[in-house]
Amino acid sequence: MYQALYRKWRPMTFDDVVSQPHITTTLHNQIKSGKIAHAYLFTGSRGTGKTTCARIFAKAVNCLSSHDGAPCLQCDICNEMDNQTLNDIIEIDAASNTGVDDMRELRESTAYTPEKCKYKVYIIDEVHMLSVNAFNALLKILEEPPEHVKFIFATTELHKVPVTILSRCQVFNFRRIRPEDIEERIKYIASQEDFTLTDDAAALIAKLADGGMRDALSLLDQCIAYSKDVSISTVSAAAGIAGRDYLFELLDCFADKNAPKAISVIGKLYDDSKDMQRLIDELISQMRNVMLAKTVSDNSIFACLPDEIEKLRQLSEKLSMERVLYMLRTLQDCAERLPRVSAKRIEIEMCTIKLCRDEESKSQASAPVDSTELSAIMNRLAKLEKAVANGVRIDSVKQEKQPEPLIEPDQSPLPEPKMDMSKINPDDLKPLDCWLDIIERIGERDASMAGFLHGSTAFVYETLLFITVDNDFFLKMFKQTSCGKVIAEVMLDYFGKHFAIRVRSAKNVVPGDDSNPLSKLLAKAKNSDIAVDIK
Repeated sequence: MYQALYRKWRPMTFDDVVSQPHITTTLHNQIKSGKIAHAYLFTGSRGTGKTTCARIFAKAVNCLSSHDGAPCLQCDICNEMDNQTLNDIIEIDAASNTGVDDMRELRESTAYTPEKCKYKVYIIDEVHMLSVNAFNALLKILEEPPEHVKFIFATTELHKVPVTILSRCQVFNFRRIRPEDIEERIKYIASQEDFTLTDDAAALIAKLADGGMRDALSLLDQCIAYSKDVSISTVSAAAGIAGRDYLFELLDCFADKNAPKAISVIGKLYDDSKDMQRLIDELISQMRNVMLAKTVSDNSIFACLPDEIEKLRQLSEKLSMERVLYMLRTLQDCAERLPRVSAKRIEIEMCTIKLCRDEESKSQASAPVDSTELSAIMNRLAKLEKAVANGVRIDSVKQEKQPEPLIEPDQSPLPEPKMDMSKINPDDLKPLDCWLDIIERIGERDASMAGFLHGSTAFVYETLLFITVDNDFFLKMFKQTSCGKVIAEVMLDYFGKHFAIRVRSAKNVVPGDDSNPLSKLLAKAKNSDIAVDIK
């Protein structure tokens, strides 16, 4: 019975694992020294050796004739492990065993000692697929497992694993396998099998594998089925990248802003049952190559056929880097939306029209908004909203000339307001109903200032804010610090206009002194029922 190459040539010892020396060396030394942890978590992209290393580790810790921490591959334990008939090594697919009952059953089974091995090893693949309750059921046994139990978890999405699980495991991060290591490995496999593999074909397979050895061997299997003499044309045909002239035809349309022709090409591909998602992915891949062509001179970094590199460089000369980045962003946005829409052809046609727009409109659509400009716009909108809420005409706010600030940034004392207090009728002062909200905003800037305003009252008359306090110390702080400036800024943000600020102590009220307008104001404030209680 034929066995796939990635299964037939799965590494049997740590020395066979490719491009992960930082992990295999550590595991090998732990086994050799006997300092084995109770739980491990292997994370990394697909096809980098996570499950393979878990199996080798399980085999090595139980091998009857281990040589310096490496499995002998000859004893009964090693043979049964390779034949997957060893009951003490339990592999669980978390994608199909996600429930809490599955983990409870696992937890109960840990109470039984191994049949043949020294350790009972549980390998849980795609552990991030477990439910929250399943993780909770696993947590206790993972924290204090029996001496004869070891856990190895594997996942491609580490961020989905709870921190409580991570903190109880030794975490190993598997890197993407380097293209040169993949190339060397598949050349060795070709030398042991009955087919030939050219150097160019091996290099192309290594690039297309994108760091995954399993993907590389699966593609090599497809090539062998196509032809026993695997050349670069064989790889191109097997991988479906041969005859990709339509990609460059579309890219040329984007570069020349020829939307009608681009729409026509897409229509032909759609009529020929071309997968629209695959089309977008191919365009993104080629636009990445264009970006690299404008940045680097090394051709080995491109994931394409050798005869396409010159076309990519010619295309890169027609586009600016800003345009290339814009096109990449637009294609990626389309790729994200495409799975969620039913009319995929329309979505791609919309994307095509965006890519063929004039340079000016593209730059406007893609240029990020300056943060300072955005902040100024948002502040202006907030002021206008407050002005409308308080009955101020918008045109007066727009045309109002900004007066000088009441207190300069150098924290100089607040100047006396240009207003004749003796001519102010106390009845004209209106209680400021939103004073509590104002103090809360002041507290966001200066909590101590809000504390000083505890029990204060506030009245407004035109652009005068009159505050009375029971705390004489605040009057001193008001004159010596920037308290007035903070209050004025908050009032400006709230109402959209500047206020002159007067602060007096209610203790200055002279009972029965109706001849003094100031006393009338203070008396009105003291008798007001809008005193603020700052909690």
